Amino acid sequence: MTEEYEPEATRRATDDTESSRASRGWWDRNADDYQSEHGAFLGDDRFVWGPEGLDEADAALLGPADGLKGLDILEIGAGAAQCSRWLAARGARPVALDLSHRQLQHARRIGDDVPLVEADAGALPFADGSFDLACSAYGAIPFVADPVRVLREVHRVLRPGGRWVFSVTHPIRWAFPDEPGPEGLSVAASYFDRTPYVEQDDAGRAVYVEHHRTLGDRVRDVVAGGFRLVDLVEPEWPEWNTQEWGGWSPLRGHLIPGTAIFVCERG
Repeated sequence: MTEEYEPEATRRATDDTESSRASRGWWDRNADDYQSEHGAFLGDDRFVWGPEGLDEADAALLGPADGLKGLDILEIGAGAAQCSRWLAARGARPVALDLSHRQLQHARRIGDDVPLVEADAGALPFADGSFDLACSAYGAIPFVADPVRVLREVHRVLRPGGRWVFSVTHPIRWAFPDEPGPEGLSVAASYFDRTPYVEQDDAGRAVYVEHHRTLGDRVRDVVAGGFRLVDLVEPEWPEWNTQEWGGWSPLRGHLIPGTAIFVCERG
């Protein structure tokens, strides 16, 4: 599906309710185009942490692949559940959760081998201590006004010692225009401006929202959520990856980080 109007891009305050409503609507409207454009890169059963193409098969941020067998794993913001499908192939018991009904329809189109749950990451419909691991590749966290709420929910459903790994747009990227070419290499905004990026319709209703947090903010959020930060990974752009994806590109990727991956553990 395509937009019937050209939304206005602005920076303004927005709360959790408006952000959630906008995210659900945007992904329901744009899931078809997203999967058509990026499905080949993401694969049907590949675990990719971001546009750079860092693969969990190589990075092992969740732990050794041969140690995933039999583990209960929650994927948040799963989209078409590509990552969950990769986990299932290694003997794990993943559950793929997403806010968007249309994204989960694409997951079902690809296969019915992974349990799917449509729910908000800020109110996970699971009992305390239900999972050994949790993960999210660009899911939920960049789009919520209150990330600590999500982190505390993840903490609640994880068992003691459980690992939580999530990727987001690298905070430094917010200081640069979202352009893949040379025009995206000059600082255009304050890194310290936390005002959300909002696309809104002609009535002023948000149809897309993304929230900026500095690197320090993200670390403090992790701690406030009850986690210990084990590692912070900033993937370098590999030579094999020649694609452009929004503002991500080989040109920019060789100069500035595009993705930040937080590896956390529950106490």
